[in-house]
Amino acid sequence: MRDHFVVVFAHAPVSLFELSCAVEIFGRSRAELGLAWYDFAIAAVAPGAIASLGGIELNVPHGLDVLTRADTIIIPAWDSELSPPGALADALLAASARGARILSICSGAFLLASLGLLDGRRAATHWMYADKLQAAYPAVRVDPDVLYVDEGDIVTAAGSAAGLDMLLHIVRRDHGSKVCNAVARRLNIPPHREGGQSQFAIRPVVELKDSRLTGVIKWMREHSAEEMTVEELAKRAAMSARTFFRRFKETTGQSPYDWLLMERIAVARELLETGRLSIDQTAFHAGFSSAETMRIHFKRVVGCTPADYRRQFCGETAMAVAAE
Repeated sequence: MRDHFVVVFAHAPVSLFELSCAVEIFGRSRAELGLAWYDFAIAAVAPGAIASLGGIELNVPHGLDVLTRADTIIIPAWDSELSPPGALADALLAASARGARILSICSGAFLLASLGLLDGRRAATHWMYADKLQAAYPAVRVDPDVLYVDEGDIVTAAGSAAGLDMLLHIVRRDHGSKVCNAVARRLNIPPHREGGQSQFAIRPVVELKDSRLTGVIKWMREHSAEEMTVEELAKRAAMSARTFFRRFKETTGQSPYDWLLMERIAVARELLETGRLSIDQTAFHAGFSSAETMRIHFKRVVGCTPADYRRQFCGETAMAVAAE
């Protein structure tokens, strides 16, 4: 795609992984594909030495002037407490105004949000930063679960590895799925995951605001595979069913049923990662009535089937044990 100029912006301390993903996708020659590839550059506020995470020093050849010619600009992780220099803010706003495509990876969304570029839009960031981004910029519709969000001229990705999925998505947008898959094969990775898939976050720990619920929620977590009703749970909390339901939702942000469902999915994910149980056995131990019921809920919440999840997160040896 010659004449499409991609610029990745580096700022100290730049994430080498995210920077390298952009270099690998857009900065490497793809002669084997038989088509013109992207023009590519790395830029900083000013040319010269710039520190990276891990202490490696990079020599960045370009300053902000190249952003005036960029068709696509990539922003790696950004310090959420840092205000952008005026020259950088002006350059990004000008690029956006003339129709440049701007991408962010992980906390890079904070930079775009600070400039108002995400106002009224859906956006993704790493699940660790989602609440902070939403609180700091209420005009942004933060989606804490997805891998990336494509809003056309603005595309935001979650954690670092999700940035690679987003960049492959851009290749697919520009060149089609055949070329995207060829690039993925060159990288020895599966074809990119769809943006709507869930981030694979650890099980959340609820910060309890109601001490009377502490023991009940602990019991629910320890017995998540068992059948339970709101009435039974309310009795454990010494509350009426109506009061228990209301306080539970105020505390966790979810109804008891939804919280329990998410807990069972978390248990299923842990079991699938070990690979020691079959899908049917996993469903039983996680508290689902059947493997099909687990599959339906699992795919809706996580974004892939239990079998696909196992393939992504379970080694071949463990999978062989589960198949026996």
